[in-house]
Amino acid sequence: MQEAFWQTRWQNNQIGFHAAEVNPFLRRYWPGFTAADGARVLVPLCGKSLDMVWLAERGHRVIGVELARTAVEAFFAEQGLDATVTQEGAFRVYRHGRIELYCGDFFALDSEQLADCALFYDRAALIALPAEMRERYVRHLQSVLPGGSQGLLVTLDYDQSLMNGPPFSVSDEEVSGWSGSVWDSQLLESQDAMEERFTARGLTRMDERVYRLRLL
Repeated sequence: MQEAFWQTRWQNNQIGFHAAEVNPFLRRYWPGFTAADGARVLVPLCGKSLDMVWLAERGHRVIGVELARTAVEAFFAEQGLDATVTQEGAFRVYRHGRIELYCGDFFALDSEQLADCALFYDRAALIALPAEMRERYVRHLQSVLPGGSQGLLVTLDYDQSLMNGPPFSVSDEEVSGWSGSVWDSQLLESQDAMEERFTARGLTRMDERVYRLRLL
């Protein structure tokens, strides 16, 4: 997807992907992750997700990456937080307390910026990308995160021929195919995620899945 597409979606408030509540998978499975107190969590393509607040409230330092400045500024405004803003290389960085949001291109992120980041959480990044960009995304994620990093991934799976993304369909075979010399993946749960808005777009099935990932 091109930058202009997402900028327009945020500017026009076409953000059906934004969840008004903390993700239930995050609440259910995150306590099973072991990391030092205050461990840093990467949240790619974070938008203005409430999940970041939930993670910060549990003592984590959160680093979100988001292309749309509208989304970043909306996050701090809606949370009633005054952020300090600095320009750091390719990113405009907003900070308040345990939360720092990097406004810019995810692919400009480098390993030095994530040197002490042991965890990551992806609810809406992978499914926002078409297949060719997902491959690039996964390669970049594994190049910038330290070895041994653990993450929680939430996906959607449906018949892509019946509906154009985003959200895009990510099959279990695609995720399990990452396992090997670089990634270890474990399916934690799968559930029916059909909604009326997707039925109206021609779908007959949609499964939501959550995985635990580990970078070897």
